[in-house]
Amino acid sequence: MTASLTIYGIPNCDTMRKARAWLTGQGVPFVFHDYRKDGLERSRLEGWVERLGWEKLLNRAGTTFRRLAPEQRDGLDAARAVALMLEHPAMIRRPVLEGPGLLLVGFRPDDYAAALSGLSDPDQAS
Repeated sequence: MTASLTIYGIPNCDTMRKARAWLTGQGVPFVFHDYRKDGLERSRLEGWVERLGWEKLLNRAGTTFRRLAPEQRDGLDAARAVALMLEHPAMIRRPVLEGPGLLLVGFRPDDYAAALSGLSDPDQAS
């Protein structure tokens, strides 16, 4: 596979560790982007929101979100969710795997295998 993949997240997340280990074990080349350390461009996050919806990207179950004041958590829309995720990158569900024709959130080995097998055949990439 020649597609360049980037996996976004934070290094000390168990799910990130599993996803990175799976990719390495499958011989899939990737670049890790720590969005706490390296930041995340607003335009990239907004692109993810356009493709997947903010509801899929916002981690409402995490400690960071639960610690927000009720007025920050209630009545969210895309713009407010993007602002929160940029201010608190730990609120972005992890990992986000991005490549040509690929955008996945979360880690499920079967989903990764299916998506990556599609990338190896240019006729199947979408």
